[in-house]
Amino acid sequence: MATPSRSSVIIVGAGISGIAAAKILVENGVEDIVILEATDRIGGRMRKEAFGGVTVELGANWIMGVGGKVPNPVWELAAKSSLRTCLSDYSNVRYNIYGRSGKMFPSELAADSYTKAVDSALEKLRNQQGTDGGRRDFSRATEPPSSPKTPLEQAIDFVLHDIEMREVLPIPTFLDYGEQEYLVADERGYEELVHKLARDFLSIASEGEILDSRLQLNKVVRKIQHSRSGVTITTEDGSVYDANYAILSVSIGVLQSDLISFQPSMPRWKMEAIGKVGVTVYTKIYLKFPYKFWPCGPEKEFFIYAHERRGYYAFWQHMENAHPGSNILVVTLTNEESNRVENQPDEETLKEAMEILRDMFGPNIPNATDILVSRWWNDRFQRCSYSNYPITSNHQVVQSIKAPVGHIFFTGEHTSEKFSGYVHGGYLAGIDTSKALLEEMWKEKEGKAVRLTQVIRRLS
Repeated sequence: MATPSRSSVIIVGAGISGIAAAKILVENGVEDIVILEATDRIGGRMRKEAFGGVTVELGANWIMGVGGKVPNPVWELAAKSSLRTCLSDYSNVRYNIYGRSGKMFPSELAADSYTKAVDSALEKLRNQQGTDGGRRDFSRATEPPSSPKTPLEQAIDFVLHDIEMREVLPIPTFLDYGEQEYLVADERGYEELVHKLARDFLSIASEGEILDSRLQLNKVVRKIQHSRSGVTITTEDGSVYDANYAILSVSIGVLQSDLISFQPSMPRWKMEAIGKVGVTVYTKIYLKFPYKFWPCGPEKEFFIYAHERRGYYAFWQHMENAHPGSNILVVTLTNEESNRVENQPDEETLKEAMEILRDMFGPNIPNATDILVSRWWNDRFQRCSYSNYPITSNHQVVQSIKAPVGHIFFTGEHTSEKFSGYVHGGYLAGIDTSKALLEEMWKEKEGKAVRLTQVIRRLS
């Protein structure tokens, strides 16, 4: 295959970070770019799927941080695209906890257990951080932290740490943008925001399809050679691309895998920083039923199942608010449970889920007629749902991951110190990385001009 002409910049990955980065470059006059995307679509971990007659999200689902004095940039993008959303309220999930007996725990007991779990979590944070550094008043946590023991405690601990409070408090997203969270429920999918960004600078056909040679799908990057003169990228199909610079917008999971090799190898400080970041996987299991058998009134959107095994089909949501009449439930698993379920047949997963639902709602509920399971662990182009920096992680780790290596720049939600793990983190990271690259390109241009002037003076 013929080698394409040299580009100014190659962007690896067409998620929201990569597309946002490309858009900034084009808007600032760098139009000879190439975007290499491993899959047959753009959007990255924003991915829709048709299921049960509606569109559901396998990856990112919420716009987190809405209603504050400063508008969330992703919320603004959603408004421009008229994306359909609905408000989600987690505050009452603690009152909707089912036990193995099929009965709900009394609301007073559930609320008291939840409060104790929050206090314990804050105490653990104080112990791990050494000091609150002015971040939070921990005076309410007077008792030493305890490990969850009962099924109720296990369920609350899972929802609190894996679903709700997975960051050091206070959470910048909610401080900066507001505490409301909106579920995306648009038939075009959350990924429509990425398509909207792409259509702003890439050529499109009359029916709206992107037909621009600068966006190349099904191009799996396997090798990146880099030097002071630029980068050469080789894809799995043998194609070779040359550029002055590259922006790598793959996930932290991919950076930790062996999908992409570097010649020469990445410096030790870079690889050590990448290795320090944890990854989180959310596995969504959608179940379609012939009719509803679960409560759908106010404050009933989310409910919890208390099992002695932590995180075992614990966090449930009905989709009636998002898709009325769809008769769909979704249960979210994380990490170890995600890995287990992703590697077993859907039939076995359906059997397990139905056993839990019959514990909660009785033996006479109908069987699910369809199942859809997301598989982010096993997706070699993602290997995670989002990055998960340790509580004790420091500023230098993030800066090392973000820092360029020669002519290779890095972007993605994992490079955002304030908003890692969020869609707006990925979006803002793409913008920031492109601005940093533009500044570097300008410095290089000025340097060449100075050197040229010096040569002319010597020759004159």
